[in-house]
Amino acid sequence: MSRTDAPTTLPVTLTIAGSDSGGGAGIQADLKTMAACGTFGTSVLTAVTAQNTQGVNSSFAVPTAEIDAQLRAIRSDFDIAAIKTGMLATAETVDLVAEHARSFDCPLVVDPVMVATSGDRLLAENAMDAYDDLIAHATLVTPNTDEVAMLTGIEPENERDMRDAGERLLDRGCDAALLTGGHLPTDDVRDVLVTLEHVHTVTHSRIDTVATHGAGCTLSSAITAYLGRQSDGDDGDLRTAVEASTAFLERAIRYHHDVGAGPGAVHHAVSLRERAARQPVQEAIAALVDSLTAENVRALVPEVGMNVVGATPYAETTDEIAAVEGRITKTIDGMQPNRGVRFGASSHMARFLLSLREHDPTVRFGVNCRLGDDTDAALDTLQWPVGAYDRSEEPTADVEDSTMGWGAQQAFNSVAGTPVAVVDGGAHGKEPIVKLLARDPETLLDRITTLHDKL
Repeated sequence: MSRTDAPTTLPVTLTIAGSDSGGGAGIQADLKTMAACGTFGTSVLTAVTAQNTQGVNSSFAVPTAEIDAQLRAIRSDFDIAAIKTGMLATAETVDLVAEHARSFDCPLVVDPVMVATSGDRLLAENAMDAYDDLIAHATLVTPNTDEVAMLTGIEPENERDMRDAGERLLDRGCDAALLTGGHLPTDDVRDVLVTLEHVHTVTHSRIDTVATHGAGCTLSSAITAYLGRQSDGDDGDLRTAVEASTAFLERAIRYHHDVGAGPGAVHHAVSLRERAARQPVQEAIAALVDSLTAENVRALVPEVGMNVVGATPYAETTDEIAAVEGRITKTIDGMQPNRGVRFGASSHMARFLLSLREHDPTVRFGVNCRLGDDTDAALDTLQWPVGAYDRSEEPTADVEDSTMGWGAQQAFNSVAGTPVAVVDGGAHGKEPIVKLLARDPETLLDRITTLHDKL
């Protein structure tokens, strides 16, 4: 018996770049990112490098005749939705790609790869001037601060410098420029998107790691994929693509691969892995709720209801935290969940868990319990690391989410290491509670039942 096929149609994207044998940057990073972002990636190889997580050992430029043959083969067969360029290596290659770019009828993202993260040069010195023609055909140019200095003569030290440099790039004919600020010594990373109509700054948290090899390739590939999935390339769509790609890269760097003897490698598939982890987390929370109901830990259920939350290993938003919809409430002689387990069902506990994970990403599960004299005394006898914060000292904020980070910070400041329990005093008319935390659901269940048995 034969099965009927069910072909999938995805937008086709193209990367014109060099190979990184270490897999963290170049063609390898581009194709992995394009696949993760929902497109079918094709490639034109411009150079072969011998490199790993520690640096570039050697580089060989592919002859331009072969590059031209690759381009013609791809363009004659595929309906390309968006194109990016990366390492082009030589002036002759830049000229060849610029010649083809004159007839591109889709968005073109130019990542002017000139120097590797390790400091190794990836572009011949005589190729700088050749970029003028290619930039003139670009929808978007994505230089980092080192590349900005080489392209514009401006060495950015702040956001104003980046805006000025972006305007210089626009003067050279591109539709927009995204100047990435990862190399600037700022607390947050600020990327500046400059178009003919607007200047928009994308601000995101700096990740405490040096595993950023291939970050530029990954960002430009993600933008290319998002543009390829859009119906047109106006300013609004470009901004959306940039913001989504920045969030994609931030997660890929934070949860990077610990491989090689160097800093490691960007995790290009981390967003896919996050989605794949949701069902096991949802099942774990459901099983934990069943166990708590069977154990009947009713004495720990707060008046506002108990909620059990669980994060995927790569969770960054409340939509990636599973919880009981409607919480768990008391019955006459027991307790029961109001509805089932779903992602995005929790507000307070989910935000607190996310904030705590900024300090210790291995903490993935939590529950809110009633706090009274009996639970307070039980915590003393257990001698767990117990953090605390007083909501009466909480800073005023226009956005509720911002105060969650304050509470997690105070909890960490009040103990040595990661707390097992966090006492929330419940100021401003709110019920006092204690939040129990764990790295896995089995440990969390043990901590809940242990506290309950001490009452």
